[in-house]
Amino acid sequence: MTPLRLCIHAPTSEAVDRALRNLASFRRDQPDAEVQLVVSGTGVRRAISLGLDDPALRVCANSIATQMADVPLAWVTVSSAVSYLAQQQLDGWAYVRA
Repeated sequence: MTPLRLCIHAPTSEAVDRALRNLASFRRDQPDAEVQLVVSGTGVRRAISLGLDDPALRVCANSIATQMADVPLAWVTVSSAVSYLAQQQLDGWAYVRA
């Protein structure tokens, strides 16, 4: 059986807060599933302010550059959130916009 895989997209500050609740709920309900939290846009600043430290986190490099933000070196970046999410969907990941 194919494992459940979910990308939660948080493109705004408010969406990051919702996404974190979604992430906790999903992990509780689906402990064997794979999940990624993809942050872009103004959500990057919110993620920085919260000091997010989660292996599910993926951060848009375009958004980091646009906002001239400094992010922790440990964060996993993707060149473009839109392209990354599209590719993940092609690879069988479900998409939820927080």
